[in-house]
Amino acid sequence: MDEDGYLRIVDRKKDLILVSGFNVYPNEVEECIALLDAVHEVGVIGVPDAETGEAVRAYIVTRGELGRDAVKAHCRQQLARYKVPKQIVFVGELPKSPIGKVLRKDLRADYLKDHPQATTAGSPAC
Repeated sequence: MDEDGYLRIVDRKKDLILVSGFNVYPNEVEECIALLDAVHEVGVIGVPDAETGEAVRAYIVTRGELGRDAVKAHCRQQLARYKVPKQIVFVGELPKSPIGKVLRKDLRADYLKDHPQATTAGSPAC
């Protein structure tokens, strides 16, 4: 809250991903990917996409062999086509809060750091 009494949202402002006007909830995609035995943890965010406005990007920590094609094939069986991650990144660890929750805002910040020209559709860089 600022000195004038206005609240400012600084976290979870834009977890909802809009793909061609369709709502994609990151939790739904994360739960689907987490069903794969080789997945230890997963975090999903929306990133700018020239064709669809936003695209689903999944960050995955594995505990075994897992390829992008296997993740996409699994998601195609479980999710609507527009919810299937367009981008999959394998990482060693995910940023987490002190209570162990994946910090999507940090994933977005890392993406924007690597893609400085990008902004999330309809909102300023997080």
